[in-house]
Amino acid sequence: MAVTELTAQNFDEVISSSDKPVLVDFWASWCGPCRMMSPIVDDLADQMASVLKVCKVNVEDNQDLAARFQVMSIPTLMLFKDGKAVHTVVGAVPRDRLVQELAQYL
Repeated sequence: MAVTELTAQNFDEVISSSDKPVLVDFWASWCGPCRMMSPIVDDLADQMASVLKVCKVNVEDNQDLAARFQVMSIPTLMLFKDGKAVHTVVGAVPRDRLVQELAQYL
């Protein structure tokens, strides 16, 4: 399943209308650790499509969303369930650790 790009215009709609938890990757093109995490996030979008929706927010283009969710460092991965943020992972982490941290919410 493809990763959905989120903006201030569609963020609330996508998060609140999802029937599964939503993983949001806050990233920027100039961020080395973000580039390291990108293939992992893309892989999760494919591998876990039946239980998880995966989205990305470019913080350069959507500074208001980064501020709203107090994203101070990138990459920041936030998991939303029933429209509310329930878990946050900051920084580049191995795929296995990310899956383990998400598993308790899926």
